[in-house]
Amino acid sequence: MRLRNTFFLLCTLAVASRADIGEEDGVLVLKKSNFEEALKAHPNILVEFYAPWCGHCKALVPEYAKAASMLKADGSEIRLAKVDATEEADLAQEYGVRGYPTIKFFKGGDKESPKEYSAGRQADDIINWLKKRTGPAATTLGEVAQAETMIAENEVAVIGFFKDAESEGATAFLKAAEAVDDVPFGITSNDAVFSKFEVSKDGVVLFKKFDEGRNTFDGELSKTELLAFIKANQLPLVIEFTEQTAPKIFGGEIKSHILMFVPKAADDFNDKMAEFKKASEGFKGKILFIFIDSEVDDNQRILEFFGLKKEECPAIRLITLEEEMTKYRPESEAITADNIIAFCTLFTEGKLKPHLMSQDIPEDWDKNPVRVLVGKNFEEVVFDPKKNVFVEFYAPWCGHCKQLDPIWTKLGEKYQDSADIVVAKMDSTANEIETVKVHSFPTLKFFPAGDEHKVVDYNGERTLEGFTKFLESGGKDGGAPAGEEGEEDEGIDVSTHLGLV
Repeated sequence: MRLRNTFFLLCTLAVASRADIGEEDGVLVLKKSNFEEALKAHPNILVEFYAPWCGHCKALVPEYAKAASMLKADGSEIRLAKVDATEEADLAQEYGVRGYPTIKFFKGGDKESPKEYSAGRQADDIINWLKKRTGPAATTLGEVAQAETMIAENEVAVIGFFKDAESEGATAFLKAAEAVDDVPFGITSNDAVFSKFEVSKDGVVLFKKFDEGRNTFDGELSKTELLAFIKANQLPLVIEFTEQTAPKIFGGEIKSHILMFVPKAADDFNDKMAEFKKASEGFKGKILFIFIDSEVDDNQRILEFFGLKKEECPAIRLITLEEEMTKYRPESEAITADNIIAFCTLFTEGKLKPHLMSQDIPEDWDKNPVRVLVGKNFEEVVFDPKKNVFVEFYAPWCGHCKQLDPIWTKLGEKYQDSADIVVAKMDSTANEIETVKVHSFPTLKFFPAGDEHKVVDYNGERTLEGFTKFLESGGKDGGAPAGEEGEEDEGIDVSTHLGLV
């Protein structure tokens, strides 16, 4: 009773000063000055940390406002809010915001451990996720109409049919429901609902608005088996990469993705899609099949990431999104079901070698103070036992890299006549190295002289003085062995920037 009264008092006090919290299209506008007030006033609040210039954030605006409107229409106490992270830098730093948009859910006014939002970026995805976070894991469906509404209103819905809601199978089902954020679950023991959906015994059915329309679970009723079943069936056999589907694609359980880059406007698009979809059927739950419209401007960075140009499409590539992102390229560029099946089979059997991009070695690569490295000359240069080589791994479009460029050039000039120090750079969007994985731009690594092929991460100040101290100390002042924890990188994370997470 005391907790309830305290909570009521906090809400009452907050309401008195709620005028300080602005609102746009049903979305609360939060700042450091009113953030705690908002958490006290609203027991459950979803907060988007955004940047005004961010394309992903702009695309989210209408769906976020739509979700806020839907919640308000339902009389829900859940509120949606937003914070301009570029204006409220202290607040963004407090909650570990490193990419945009970052969305966090604050439950019960708790500001210490918000839950990271992990579902899609359409209004229905947002609503479903919030309902799972604030209500029962599965909605009890006592009538046929309730089940029909759940199926009609959602792209995917999972319903458990159990005569005894206390049975072991029902318990396992509810545990699975608690573990899935982005799909609504229902549970029923009603005979009319069983009959309507032609279910004769206890079981689980996944209903969806694509492919087969429904999938019936036929394994052992355990949390593990149910989650595997849902994972394998909740996405279409082939899904298009868009701003809205990206979180589902790259935030899902399946980390092996085959991508078909193809112009949707091409005359043979439907033919290519038919071949791609036919190939996908045998790899359900193992490899996610995705197609990307190669003519869309927003997709050009992804093409670049795979070393592709629009005129080289259609093309097939495969990538794994485990700890390291590894790319694979088929030997044959012909897009047929047989070729794709053979390619995926070799991958699942572990018989493929990664595809590493490399530019040709420039004729003047060593003529300037900062040496130019590519995949084809990288190891020869950096693992020269007589040289200490300091390398910047950069992306041409990266703002942080552009800011660093004049300092890096001065560093190269400072050591251009050195007998044992080499300052170099490599465009990591066009060149890849098996021994060095680049996760953000710019990444700075030092390769000391010797035969041991050591690698030292630079974690010091990005100034001429900082770099000089580092080199003069032999990579000790400002460095840490590769793979060890150092200071957070201020640069742009590769996967975040490309929308791969």
